[in-house]
Order: sequence, then structure tokens, then C-alpha cells
Amino acid sequence: MSHLIKPILDGTYPKVSYGKGVFLYDEHGKDYLDASSGAVTVSIGHGVQEITDVLENQAKRVSFVYRSQFTSEAAERLAEKIYKLSNGHLSYSFFVNSGTEATETAMKMALQHFQEKGQGSKLKILSRWMSYHGITIGSLSMSGHSIRRTRFVPLLQDYPTVSAPYCYRCPYHMEFPSCQLRCADELERAIIRIGEEHIAAFIAEPIIGAAGAAITPPPGYYERIRDICDRYNILFIADEVMTGLGRTGKMFGYDHWEAKPDIVTLGKGLGAGYTPIAAAVATEEVMLPIKKGSKLVMSGHTFSANPLSCATALSVLQYVEKYNLVDESAQKGAYLKKELLKLKERFSIIGDVRGEGLLLGVEFVEDKKTKEPFPTSAQLTNQIIQTAMQNGLLLYPSAAGIEGVRGDAIIISPPFTIKEGEIKELLCRFEKTLSSIEMRLKNNQEERE
Repeated sequence: MSHLIKPILDGTYPKVSYGKGVFLYDEHGKDYLDASSGAVTVSIGHGVQEITDVLENQAKRVSFVYRSQFTSEAAERLAEKIYKLSNGHLSYSFFVNSGTEATETAMKMALQHFQEKGQGSKLKILSRWMSYHGITIGSLSMSGHSIRRTRFVPLLQDYPTVSAPYCYRCPYHMEFPSCQLRCADELERAIIRIGEEHIAAFIAEPIIGAAGAAITPPPGYYERIRDICDRYNILFIADEVMTGLGRTGKMFGYDHWEAKPDIVTLGKGLGAGYTPIAAAVATEEVMLPIKKGSKLVMSGHTFSANPLSCATALSVLQYVEKYNLVDESAQKGAYLKKELLKLKERFSIIGDVRGEGLLLGVEFVEDKKTKEPFPTSAQLTNQIIQTAMQNGLLLYPSAAGIEGVRGDAIIISPPFTIKEGEIKELLCRFEKTLSSIEMRLKNNQEERE
């Protein structure tokens, strides 16, 4: 009997033994190619000695201090590194333990920014449907992830108001560029309806992750969003928990557009799975009223900015720079995407392949021509995830379809360190999985007939 609460209480999970590079090994020695970097997290691969050495050395010095009593060299250097990686745009880092905590801290920063300026009525955070910003009540209120919201709706704020820039299933049934970015203009209409005096910020993932399988906005989208936020005195929060620090082939996901956010959240790639750490990072302009006023960001957690996690995260970022892994993500992602597009032509169930760098999404459909999704009863995403795992391939499940309610998709996001031969092995195992799924669907159809 296990006393551990697992994702599915009566589910059966292999027991991991160790990881090395892009592979994980269970207690029986079976290898699993980690094509999802866990939860789009292990950007530099498993078992990197350079990182574990830093972790061990820091633990020997000091693992924990309380942030209201001490700062540390590790925390100071990590904040400075993020400042430099942003080319001086993001001046101040607030370190927390998870992406959820980071987005909630970013929300509090935005509210407090206006409170300290005497604009305390600006209390709402607008967001998009088909988005995911975390699982606490505050961060879930900002999330337009219907499946994860449904149990808690009475407790949540009505923050999601804007359609996702979902070109494969355009909410206006149009195509870019003739659509003239109507999905971006929805933000302005929402602001006018609600009143700018009530709105502190708009939060968005540069490329949508778990709620949309790497939905990537078209050119000009974020430039339009940035302009709208500026005109209505609203802060723009970029949720880079999944996209940040190289995952999309650029250091920050927002670098794909000429639009800089006011606050950025970082998470998964910050610690790369070697330690729990995340951050809410703000510009000088956001922090200035707080510096002149209360001098206190009203947020924090026991383990915020602990030296062990900060030293480990700093070593991860140094490792990414040392081995040019952001460029590796861009180049390997382009190759992997090209090969996935070839599979799209071969397999009838692949409707769309999208994303940037090594954040790639594959959406599945029952009918390519009409884009009709599979019925929810088919549980196709779960079938694909389980079959892939049997084939030694780890994929990340994602929502898809209209409003993210009915649809099937997965994210493919291996570590930046994946080698060409390992990409080919990934594709081989994925192709084997798709063949099994299509054969199963065909047999089920024949049985029904």
C-alpha cells in the first residue's frame, strides 16, 4: 500500500531510479526518452554534474536563511544575472518556490504599484481564455483553463475575458493577416466595458502552454497588446514560467515580438528541475512607486530566495550561457518541428503542429478538413500519453479545441541538450505511438460498423 497521494489515486506509476541526459530510467532499467522535460522543466537535461556540485557545495555552506533576516551572495548574484539577461530591462527579482507563486506575486506587485500611486481602484487583472497561470485561488482566477477552474468557480474572480490568439481555430473564423489582429483588439473592448480605472494589468503567456499546446500568436500581436496597455495605463505581465530562459529559442518568449512587458514571471527553466525556484521580475518603473512609498512588496514565503535554490538556479543559467543552449534550442527546435510537420502529412489524426524553439505542440483531430476534434469519451490525449510511455517516450498532455474544452493535444519539449540522434529516436518512438493509435482507432471504427 502506498501512502502517497498520486495524480490519479489508484494509478500505476513506474518508480524512477535515475536520470542522465535526455533519458530517465525506472527501477527495472527501462529507459524513457524525456521528450517533455518532465513538465517542460528540465531544460538542460538530467544528472548534470556541474549543477549537482554547486548544489552540494552551497548546502555545505548554508542551505536556508529567512529573507527578512539575511540576504545571500547566491540570491544577489541570481538577481543580477536575470537583470543582465534582460539587457537591463528587468531590474528587480522576487524569488519564490513555484510558477504559481510567481504569478500570484506578479499580481500583487501590479495592484500595489497602483495603490502606492493613489490609484487603489485598479484591482482587476485581465487575462485570456485558454491560459494557465497556476493552481492557487488567485493564480487560478487569472487562468482561462476551463477544466482546472470548474471545481472552484464560485471562489474565483472573473478575470479571463479575451480570446486566445488561436490561429488554427480563429474565434472570428478568419485568417491572418486579413483578420487584422481582432483577437488582440478584444483587450481594448474589454477595458472599455469594465473601465480602465478598475484594471491593473493584463497577463498572458507569450506562447500558450498547458492550456493550448504551444499556441503562438502571429506577428504584431504583442505589439498591439503593448500599445493598448500603454494607452489605458495598464501593466503587461508576461507569464514566462514555461517559455522563459531559452525554451522558445530566445532567452525570453517575449523576445519574438517588439514588445517588452512590465513584469515577467519565471519558473521551470530557472531551476531546470534541480531545485524548486521561480521569480516575479519587475522593471524599475513598476517598483518606483513602491520604493518611494511603503518600500515593501506585500508577498513572501518561508523559502523565498533561499541560498540553496538561488545558487543552483544561478549555476543553471551559467550552464545555459556556457554551452549556448538558447541557440541550441532554436536550431534543434526548427529541425524537430520540420520533422513533425512531415508526420502531420503522414498521419490523419494530426491537425496542427505549432510552437517555437523546443516548445512544440501537436493538436489531434478526427477530421483534418473540418478540424472536428475527437469526442471527449475517446480520451485520445490520455491514450497517446499512455501508449507513448509504453514505448519509452514521455510527452506532456495539453488542452486544445474551442475554449480549451473539447480537443486533444500534446507538447513536445525535450531538453536543449538533446542530440541529433536522440531527436531521431524521439521521432521514431513518436511515430510508433501514432501508428498504434491510428490502428486502434481504425479497429474500433470497424467494430462499430
